[in-house]
Amino acid sequence: MNQSYDPAWSVDTLGIRAAEQRSEWGEHSPGIFATSSFCFTSAEEAAATFAEERSGYIYSRFTNPTVAAFEQRLAAMEGGDACVATASGMAAILSLCLTLLKQGDHVIASRTLFGSTISLFNNYVSKFGVRFSYVDPCDLDAWRAAMGSDTKMLFVETPTNPLGEVVDLPGLAEVAHSGDALLVVDNCFLTPALQQPLKLGADLVMHSATKYLDGQGRCVGGAIVGDAQRVGKQLFAFMRTCGPCMSPFNAWVFLKGLETLNLRMRAHSESALRIAQWLSRHAAVSQVHYAGLPAHPQHELAKAQQRAFGGIVSFELHGGQAAVFKLINASRLLSITANLGDTRSTVTHPATTTHLRIGPELRAAAGIRDGLVRLSIGLEGVDDLIADLDQALA
Repeated sequence: MNQSYDPAWSVDTLGIRAAEQRSEWGEHSPGIFATSSFCFTSAEEAAATFAEERSGYIYSRFTNPTVAAFEQRLAAMEGGDACVATASGMAAILSLCLTLLKQGDHVIASRTLFGSTISLFNNYVSKFGVRFSYVDPCDLDAWRAAMGSDTKMLFVETPTNPLGEVVDLPGLAEVAHSGDALLVVDNCFLTPALQQPLKLGADLVMHSATKYLDGQGRCVGGAIVGDAQRVGKQLFAFMRTCGPCMSPFNAWVFLKGLETLNLRMRAHSESALRIAQWLSRHAAVSQVHYAGLPAHPQHELAKAQQRAFGGIVSFELHGGQAAVFKLINASRLLSITANLGDTRSTVTHPATTTHLRIGPELRAAAGIRDGLVRLSIGLEGVDDLIADLDQALA
């Protein structure tokens, strides 16, 4: 049974109480419906369910109570009408492209996207006759100049990965809508706890649920949130036919993750700000990329459209890749992994990991230099993290 909720509730409350589902057993914590299919009481009921004359669950590739609970709760938190959960964040992007784009369409994207997203666009989606252009994410004039009559979608991350640049979402939405294009925002770094792109003019929001929505690095998943037509009907139809679906167990993990999302994002942000401030004073560091610092070029914009600055801190070291590798190898509290959004702090060298396959030219254009380090600040004691960075940098 679906429990009603008030969309006017805060994100904190929605993360815990939105879309609560209880079976006849009345469980307080949501259950996991680990089943591939669902039975009907009669042939007539089965026929009516398949014909969409009545609501009901059919097959877990596209209808499952646990997955539905996660979708409804995330949609409520983002302020959207519908959500479709996918097997991964990359599956979410692919589903968006294959559902909403066709041969001859043009997409403008930020040149600082996650490396796998750029590879997906350039190596796979482009095979279907979709053309991609890449621009400086913070230069609205560059977005305007790239617009054409065939432009159907603008795709952006904000803050960007890994440099933490902040995009003017209301301004970019105006550019997109002036040409009847969709604005798609990857909200992975901030989540609805810190930023709600739909309320800032975006049409669709996507997530790698693997990151902060889970929060403990346990499961892989993705999601797309938006309106009832594009997401609730078109993307749902794609999911029903093509099947890049989320498993009920993973949906349950993400559903539980949403309950603590606000608390975690605030804690990540507080620690990240302290570490960014400390790094900015360190002699070995040439530059810190974190929007919470007043020196950041989009600091005021970030204050206006975000509730906090997030848990990702990137910085550059004098000495390039050799200095970065020494830092990474000397750390005791930073897990060497490309994942982020975990309770455990992680460290990544983007040029040789997450952005390796986009090639040196695109890396240079995106400002991803060999001396760049990306930290995902976890929930350890911030003084312990600073002490560890201090000894590693020494």
